[in-house]
Amino acid sequence: MLSLTTRLGIDLGTATIVVYAAGRGIVLREPSVVAVEMPGRRLLAVGEEARQMLGRTPGNIVAIRPLRSGVIADYSITRDMLAHLIRRACGPQALLFKPLVVICVPSGATNVEKRAALDAARAAGARDTIPIEEPMAAAIGSGLPISLPGGNMVVDIGGGTTDIAVISLGGIVVSDSVRVGGNDLDEHIIRHVRRVYNLDIGERTAENIKIQIGSAYAMEQEMEMAARGRDVVSGLPRTVIVSSM
Repeated sequence: MLSLTTRLGIDLGTATIVVYAAGRGIVLREPSVVAVEMPGRRLLAVGEEARQMLGRTPGNIVAIRPLRSGVIADYSITRDMLAHLIRRACGPQALLFKPLVVICVPSGATNVEKRAALDAARAAGARDTIPIEEPMAAAIGSGLPISLPGGNMVVDIGGGTTDIAVISLGGIVVSDSVRVGGNDLDEHIIRHVRRVYNLDIGERTAENIKIQIGSAYAMEQEMEMAARGRDVVSGLPRTVIVSSM
C-alpha cells in the first residue's frame, strides 16, 4: 500500500509547475524555468531561482523554458527538472519509494505529446504515471459537481494554452485546446511598449505589467506603473510610466 507521501499530482504548466502531495496539499509552485550550464547542459537552478536569471546570465549559462504551449519542447531538460522537483517534494525517500504521479496534459495534446510527458516523469523517478486532462483536473480542484448529469463548463487559461471543456457524468463531453495563453499576452505587451514608448522590456517586466495593471475589460479607474527597459534609439536604460488604457 502506498504511503501518502508517495502520491503526487503534477501540473506541467508552460509558465508554472504545481506539485500536489496527497495528504499535504500543494507542496511546490515554481516557474517552469531551468538554468543550465553550457556546454554539457548541466542543471544549475530550477524554478524561481532560474527565473531570476532570465535575460541576466553570462554566455555559458542559459535560462530556458523547456515547456511550450503546455507540452514538452526539450525532453532531457524537462526530465531533469521533474527529477529535481520530485526529490524536493518527496525528500530522500524518493530514491527508495518511487512515487505514483498523476500528470496533467492539455486536452488538445497529441498521443506523442502525452507519451513524452508520461515517459519524462517515469525517467525522472516516478514508479508509474497516470495522465489526466487539464480541464478535468481544474474541475475537480474547483469542486464542481462533475458526477451529476448537468453540464459544467471549464475554461482553463494557462501560460501557453487555453483549455475549454464541458464536463458531465464524470467525463468530458466536448473539449478544445487553443495554443494561446498568458505568454502571448506578455509578448503583446512587449510589442506595445516598444511601439508606443520606444522601450525594450523583458519577459519579467511584461508579466509584472500584466499582473499589476492588466484587465480584460475597461476599469472605472485607470492604473499606471513604472516600467524600466532599454531605450530603442539611444540604447540607454530608461523608465516610463505605462497606463492600463
